[in-house]
Amino acid sequence: MTATTSPAPPGTEPGGLPDAERRTPRRRPRAQRVVERGASRVFRWTATGAGALILIVLAAVAVFLVLKAMPAMTASSDELVDGVSFMRGSSSLLDYVGPLVFGTVLAALLALLLAVPVSIAIALFISHYAPRRLAAGLGYVVDLLAAVPSVVFGLWGAIVLAPAVQPLWAWLGENLGWVPLFGGTVSPTGRVIATVAVVLAVMILPIITAVSREVFLQTPRLHEEAALALGATRWEMIRMTVLPFGRSGVVSAAMLGLGRALGETMAVLMIISQGFLYSFLLLAAGQQQTIAANIAAQFPEASDLGMSVLIATGLALFVITLVVNMSARAIVARRKDFSGAN
Repeated sequence: MTATTSPAPPGTEPGGLPDAERRTPRRRPRAQRVVERGASRVFRWTATGAGALILIVLAAVAVFLVLKAMPAMTASSDELVDGVSFMRGSSSLLDYVGPLVFGTVLAALLALLLAVPVSIAIALFISHYAPRRLAAGLGYVVDLLAAVPSVVFGLWGAIVLAPAVQPLWAWLGENLGWVPLFGGTVSPTGRVIATVAVVLAVMILPIITAVSREVFLQTPRLHEEAALALGATRWEMIRMTVLPFGRSGVVSAAMLGLGRALGETMAVLMIISQGFLYSFLLLAAGQQQTIAANIAAQFPEASDLGMSVLIATGLALFVITLVVNMSARAIVARRKDFSGAN
């Protein structure tokens, strides 16, 4: 005998439930809806308050720097030169701050120039070339490198790196001295702006690598497979899909690294020999100095007016960092129309 099943009555679906009962979600209890609305409102206001707090802190820092730097900005040149011991070789506040700004930007740009290509290469290796286990281990090592304190990098740069690279700097000065960057008398200690740039590049490398790696991993899989299906090699696939997709992310990562390099203090202070010149000589001693390192060096013995001068240099660094971040946002905004779904 075979079992027979009667057809479902009208208005029901297989399973025995009426259409309206299956398709209409059950209303949650009123108390639960009230609690969820309250939690949503609390979360919204908490997030809004956190965003506003960032703006308040930023504005408070700017106001503090302006107020504390005002005595130095309103004082005459004679008062500054006579009242601030470390300004004896400068004729005005601008004459003192200018070389520091130049040295800060030069060291940061050199570090960025060294770090970005290496970071992109490491990020591509981790995301698209390395086996899964090796990629996981290498990514962990890169992230761990970001946790090393800057004073450790400073000790390494002053004690280990500077003597190790001095023969290379001497060779560059001897054979490429006709290039303006490598001209002048090469320092016998290796404690020059070029060594500082190498140390800063190592310090910002984990930041740029980590962000670039995550951006490259977000490349749509269909784009990569389509390029490979059309006969592209792995490098051609990366050049046509991964790099264009991650360009804005790489720019953001580079700007994060640049911000770290601009504000670095101890590593620079422990390596470089102080100088206040507008000089592009990378291998000569006593040429450049950065704002952060100069503040750390002069802070212990600064008078009230000297403290105001140092805060004025800090205000200049604040403005530089603000301009860098605004420029980065503008660059990224120009690429916002590009989407992996296009």
